[in-house]
Formats: sequence, C-alpha cells, structure tokens
Amino acid sequence: MNLFNQAVEWISGAWWSYPVVFLVSMIDAFFPLVPSESVVITAGVVSGAGDLSLPAVILFASAGAIVGDNISYGLGTWLGEHTVKRLFRSDKARHGFEWAERQLEVRGFYLIIVARFIPGGRTAVTFASGYTHGMTWRRFIVADVVAGVIWGSYAASLGFFGGKRFEEQPWKGLLLAFVLAVGLAAAVELTRWLRARRTSARAPTPEPGSETVSERERG
Repeated sequence: MNLFNQAVEWISGAWWSYPVVFLVSMIDAFFPLVPSESVVITAGVVSGAGDLSLPAVILFASAGAIVGDNISYGLGTWLGEHTVKRLFRSDKARHGFEWAERQLEVRGFYLIIVARFIPGGRTAVTFASGYTHGMTWRRFIVADVVAGVIWGSYAASLGFFGGKRFEEQPWKGLLLAFVLAVGLAAAVELTRWLRARRTSARAPTPEPGSETVSERERG
C-alpha cells in the first residue's frame, strides 16, 4: 500500500499527470532506473477510478516511449559503439549490448518490439540499433511506433482494469497489475532462454580431428 501511495503522489487526477507520464516514459529509454512501467500502471489505476482518461494515458505513455527510444537511437548513431559502451561499463550492460547486436542481425523488427518487455532490453536494443549499420532509422521508427503503442496500451490497461476490479481498495489493483507485468516479463525472458538453448543444441559438434577453414589457414 505504501508503494501505491508513493506513486499517487506523482500521478493524480490533475492535468499535469499526463506530462509526467510522457516524461517518465521518455527518460526510461536512456536512464532505465526511472520506473516508467510503474508510473503508467499507476496512471491506469487512477483512470480506472475516473480521475484520468485511459486513451490519454495510453497516448502520452506511447508517445513518451517512442520519443525516448529515438533519443537513444540518435545517441547511438552520434556517439558510436565505443563511446556508448564506455558510458555503460558494467558486465551486465556489456552482455546486454552483445546480445542486442547479435539479435538485431537476425530478428531486427521483431526484437525492437519484444525487447521492451525484457528487463534492460529496451536500452541495449535502442542504442545498438543506432550504431549498427543494418538498422536504418526508417526501419527502426516503424517497429518502434508499434512497440510503443503496444507497451503503452498494455501497461495502462493493466492498471485500468485492475483499478476497476478493486475500486474500494485500488492498491490491490496496482499490486495485481505489477504481478501480471512481472509475470509477462518473466515469460518473455524464459521463452528467449529456451530458444537460445534449442539453437545451441542444434548446432553441429565438430568431429574429433576435423579442422575449420580458418584453422587450416592458420596452420
């Protein structure tokens, strides 16, 4: 309940709640410590009580997410791979960028949509899209608009229907929405892990004594 009360201090029925939703959704793209999903879910709960408009919450959340992603893409293009990786120095960030680079070559459009629901995936994929040569901005923006609208609709609707279900105790609706959001992120992560495991299992194992072309060249 304390979490709900803290969130409501940011999001209420006032007009400025919409710009807050926009700004937090935008900043989360390149500063992932900002809890954009929490704020949008809370705005959805408040709209379920009739104090905000659900379509407006979805619009501002989606627009903020799209603008933030394009800022990350632009920074990735302008700064380049080496500078971006110097800014994000942790091992976790390094692995995230390596994963994003590999997956963008294979999945591209699909990855930009799915990465939004993977913890840390949004930042790595949007920056990597900017500094890799295969992802043009025209291709990126189409996928990103789809991703932003799906995410904004999903997060706001979770809060809205949870708030409607528990109108007398809206903190329960917020808690339910958070549980569902975490469950979806976990399901996406599990699916990604299982696919990677199946792919590695299908990879042919070299027979003993066999040489690759590069090994023969080095010899």
